[in-house]
Amino acid sequence: MRTGEATTTGRRPWTWLPWLPWLPASLLVAAAVAPLVLYWLGNVDDQRLVDLDVYRTGGAAVLEGRSVYGFVTPAPQLLPFTYPPVAALLATPLAAVSWTAAQWAWTALIFLTLAITVWLSFRAVLGLRVVPSEAASAPGTPGVPGAPGAPDVVPGTPGGESARTARTLQGVRARLGGTGAGPLWTPLLFAALMIACTYLMPIRDQVRFGQVDILLVALCLADCVARRPVWPRGMLIGLATAVKLTPGVFLIYLLIAGFGPGARREHRGTFLVAALTAALLTLLPFLVIPVDAADFWFRALLDPERLGANAATTNQSMRGMLIRLYLPDVLTSLLWVALVAVVAWYGFRYARRALLDGHLVTGVALVGLMAVLLSPVAWIHHLAWVVVVLGALAGDGRDPVRLRVAAGVWLYYVLPIPWWGVTIKAAEIPVLSPVLGKIVQNGFGLGALALVWLLGVWLPRRRAAFRALP
Repeated sequence: MRTGEATTTGRRPWTWLPWLPWLPASLLVAAAVAPLVLYWLGNVDDQRLVDLDVYRTGGAAVLEGRSVYGFVTPAPQLLPFTYPPVAALLATPLAAVSWTAAQWAWTALIFLTLAITVWLSFRAVLGLRVVPSEAASAPGTPGVPGAPGAPDVVPGTPGGESARTARTLQGVRARLGGTGAGPLWTPLLFAALMIACTYLMPIRDQVRFGQVDILLVALCLADCVARRPVWPRGMLIGLATAVKLTPGVFLIYLLIAGFGPGARREHRGTFLVAALTAALLTLLPFLVIPVDAADFWFRALLDPERLGANAATTNQSMRGMLIRLYLPDVLTSLLWVALVAVVAWYGFRYARRALLDGHLVTGVALVGLMAVLLSPVAWIHHLAWVVVVLGALAGDGRDPVRLRVAAGVWLYYVLPIPWWGVTIKAAEIPVLSPVLGKIVQNGFGLGALALVWLLGVWLPRRRAAFRALP
């Protein structure tokens, strides 16, 4: 071998070193979430992961040949199975293992899908590299932020306070292992985001009840923003829709995005795949458990009280907020239909504009909020979409105003605000209790309406203002 030559034979040693920083980050997340997990998995048996018990019992009914929609879980919960019949088929593995194993496996799945959701929602800030001013491009240029098909990041030239923020981030990254997304920066920031999102009230309720919502969020988000999916795009949305109906708002989203000015063929293709997947998974139970399938679609689905007390504080949908006004039923229904029409009109328009402008995470966040607001019943844990909202607001992390707004939204959904309203109402203070108490009781639903405006109106203006900074 001549001097100066380098051998390239053999495998490079220490190829696992780039993954080493993820070990302490993972331990940090595990330590931070352990109190929450141990508290709820150590709860008394009849209060522990009660929704998981519903799924598991539904799967057991399929395996044992019993009616899926004719049972309730043991007292004191007495909860029926409220999901489409394909969900009962998919729940059969839960019934095949012990209750203890099912609890731990499901809790692990909750955090796995939360990790996927956090990674995809905050991908811009997790992978940010500071953009020098001479490289800034105008929006609308293919392949750059702000252009159709581009990542959901904020284009622009750092300046003023934003420049200081960018330099600060660059300095922190350098100290943590290099410029850009250094070896320590990404794992530590991801760990911090995971911990912060875990303690959002809708996510805490995922663990408390053993809910499926964050799994559905991850499916829809991945289908919309994955850069090179190994599955036909649209398939995961179809699966989520077949399992819990409310993700069907994404079919509307894809449909309106696939037609009209600026629409692209790939959006129509995604809609067709999603619709076909949902249809096939809806028809499958008619071949496997036909009696239960007919029972759901022609009886159980039409009974909203099967979902629980619609007037309960935990129902933060627009219909739930109207029901708590205790107006005549006909007036409540008319007001609800009118509000659904107005909110859907603006919400889907904003989402379509975000998609066509290349702000994919923002589009998904808006459609997720539609799933909550337009549904007849939306429990607090359905607001797991707030994780995606936070990612859309944070953007690439260079705009300090957006970061402060995201921090405020995070704090708002960490606090048990609707229950403060219940306390105020119970105090029976004249005027204050019936008025302020009811507003605060509806805090998360009203907050979701505000988030639609924030993402659809304020955020585009803020992006434009940030681009205009000197």
